[in-house]
Amino acid sequence: MTTLQGLSQPTIDRAKTTPKPSLNPPAIPLITIDPYTSIWSFGGKLNGDPTRHWTGRAHALNGLIRVDGRVFRFMGKPTFTGDTLVPSGLKQAYKARYTTEKPADNWASPDFDDSQWATGESPFGSRETDRTRWNTHDIWVRRVVDMPSIPEGRLLISAIYNDNYELFVNGQRVAGVAGVSPNYELTATKRPLAEVLKPGRNVLAFHSQNFSGPGFVDLGLLAEREVNQPLAEQTSARMTATQSVFTFGAGGVELTVTFMAPLLMNNLDVLSRPVQYITYSVRATDGKPHKIELYSDASSDLAVDSPDQPVVWRRGRTEKVGPKLNWMRVGTAAQKVLGRKGDNVRIDWGHLYVATVADEKTGQRIGPMTGALNQFEREGRVTDLRDEGRPTIALQNPTVLATTFDLGTVTDRAVERHWLLGYDDVKAVEYFGQPLRAWWRRYEKDTDAPEAAIERALQAAETDYIGLRAQCNTFDNQLYADARQAGGSSYADLCVLAYRQAIAAHKLVARPDGTPLFFSKENFSNGSIGTVDVTYPSAPLFLLYNPTLLKGMMEPIFDYSESGRWTKPFAAHDVGTYPLANGQTYGEDMPVEECGNMLILTAAIAAVEGNANYAKKHWPVLTTWTNYLKEHGFDPENQLCTDDFAGHLARNANLSVKAIMGIASYGYLANLLGDRKAGDEHLKLARELAKKWMVLADKGDRGDGPHYALTFNQNDGNTWSQKYNLIWDKLLKLDRNGQPIFPREVAQREVAYYLTKQLPYGLPLDSRRTYSKSDWIIWTATLADRPSQFDAFIEPVLKFANESPDRIPLSDWHETTNGKHVGFRARSVVGGYFIKMLEKKLK
Repeated sequence: MTTLQGLSQPTIDRAKTTPKPSLNPPAIPLITIDPYTSIWSFGGKLNGDPTRHWTGRAHALNGLIRVDGRVFRFMGKPTFTGDTLVPSGLKQAYKARYTTEKPADNWASPDFDDSQWATGESPFGSRETDRTRWNTHDIWVRRVVDMPSIPEGRLLISAIYNDNYELFVNGQRVAGVAGVSPNYELTATKRPLAEVLKPGRNVLAFHSQNFSGPGFVDLGLLAEREVNQPLAEQTSARMTATQSVFTFGAGGVELTVTFMAPLLMNNLDVLSRPVQYITYSVRATDGKPHKIELYSDASSDLAVDSPDQPVVWRRGRTEKVGPKLNWMRVGTAAQKVLGRKGDNVRIDWGHLYVATVADEKTGQRIGPMTGALNQFEREGRVTDLRDEGRPTIALQNPTVLATTFDLGTVTDRAVERHWLLGYDDVKAVEYFGQPLRAWWRRYEKDTDAPEAAIERALQAAETDYIGLRAQCNTFDNQLYADARQAGGSSYADLCVLAYRQAIAAHKLVARPDGTPLFFSKENFSNGSIGTVDVTYPSAPLFLLYNPTLLKGMMEPIFDYSESGRWTKPFAAHDVGTYPLANGQTYGEDMPVEECGNMLILTAAIAAVEGNANYAKKHWPVLTTWTNYLKEHGFDPENQLCTDDFAGHLARNANLSVKAIMGIASYGYLANLLGDRKAGDEHLKLARELAKKWMVLADKGDRGDGPHYALTFNQNDGNTWSQKYNLIWDKLLKLDRNGQPIFPREVAQREVAYYLTKQLPYGLPLDSRRTYSKSDWIIWTATLADRPSQFDAFIEPVLKFANESPDRIPLSDWHETTNGKHVGFRARSVVGGYFIKMLEKKLK
């Protein structure tokens, strides 16, 4: 179990190390069902801020404890969107000064002279609807606004952007947001308005960048109002692979709040079931008895993409055999199933469910949040006699599903209660024109009652509750112990951080023939579904715990080619934009990248399973992709690879390694299938190409140590890059005689060189920039033969997670100089952190 906030760490038996700081996650997962139902505590203080969807939009869960009539808040921070202070271009067109050439460092200062800048009208961008043309990489904008007075509240930003922006108000940096949002997205700053704005003249200065696609930016300012309540004191937080546990003190009692996500990969029915648990345990700590009531609510925010969407609600009770549960649900009135796709979007079909065991001391209420909070503060309970609600828009007072527990008199013996939170999405993914159900609904019939499936899921979750608690505890302890044994306690902490995030960035669905398909979403990296070069880095986690899920990630790409829908001689990049898997939507192919990925991962599955049955099923298309690599892979033309944010690159040495390993993987698979001639032929070719690679990539020692260059270019001797694709040569032992494709000294030489290039927050991706990808750092670390070398790469990555100023779900793309995230968030690729554990399994 990983311990936060200064609690002690377990003793390390791998090697003696100096004491290290406790894990301080940038955000703690609370509910992690899938990419849509994914709720986090940003920063880790459960009652310090509204709970949020991974995109940053408030997906509010609130919690209060009433101790002898005194109320304390332990979860969430009830807030309301207040008045518009500075309108965006959507509300009211405005003029501002702008430039597309890098200005002086003090460009955001209120007294900066922008008189030589151009004047334009918002929005700024390259779309037809944008009023001022912007088609360069960067734009800097300065806007002056006059404000007669400053209201109470905190600063909210409403903005559209592609790909990111940072905002300064009167010279103070108040926000830095990465990703894409074509719709106006609210971003909380936590900054009191009076600290940022002033009566009279105010200067808003913002900088936006565009990496790909149409560029656009516009923003405005709003006030955020909040409900003030006394806070319970959070005394600790603990995080394990499947659980997040918070402890509070209030009025002489201790409250423990546990969020449990039974994401156990040995049981796909439980893994897919869209129901998770929130458990409360209360005990007196002052030797006195106390009367205790608890309040929780879940907001209709969880069932809408935008707060202005009307919602309807109803309540009911399970009547079938099994636990008697009272449930409440809320969803949009429109119910356009699978009607929205994209990156920075949330689900707005299906229904959010809250359920509890039917009990006279448990209350429920659906309605405006303020009414539920006020009733609980007055009476210690909530009640509601209505069973249905007509369409309601809740911009300033959201609809909540509220639950109260009357625990009676509590002494030093703990009293527990729990409730269930679930989401029924009805249909989960559209697959080449056919809507598919989630795996847990695969046996459902079209004639079943609308609530039948989710009622069964809720009842099954309640029945399994005690058993799953034990299973999760056992699994969490085993995962941490295995990770610590493989790579030390810092590495184990990173695995704990990655586990739920990696799984919940997927959706498990059933193909009509019963095949499981496990679709990833590219969170804050364009929203693609089933992307091969997202599957590739995330694969180690699933190879370790259940290769069936990795097959479910690869199957759509195989099917895309084998069906004839994709006719190119190389693997597709993706199969659509989440949740519509109807064919590639990414604008450019990555031919060498994706062919190599698919071949290597197929070989990895064979290595884990001990046979090539999966490869045999797809042998013709694997052969086509291998032939493409033989012709085009060794010395790649100018093209993108998985690190597409770094731009196109010709003669990419690391991409060449991937192609060589892809060819070797084919040879390995052919041997397993009994075709020794083809197997030995391809392995021989791979070894020959590896020798040729060593000559072309070796630029000697230019004063900072011998190493292999970024590209094969003649004048590229001063460059370098992480050759993380070499890891499969170490792990898979593709040759029948166990000999590597590349001599071991290649990786050893690179590791020694990389150790001289480390920065405070990790090893840069390559010599072009100082940013990096943490998944690739851990792959590179696993190339090391000595634990001390591995640790030297791992510690800065943990330092990034602990110290990054961006307290958001873990980003895999960060700046190694200052720990800021560059882009991406909550992505599945952190499953790649488990590659060190996979190495141990494959030994």
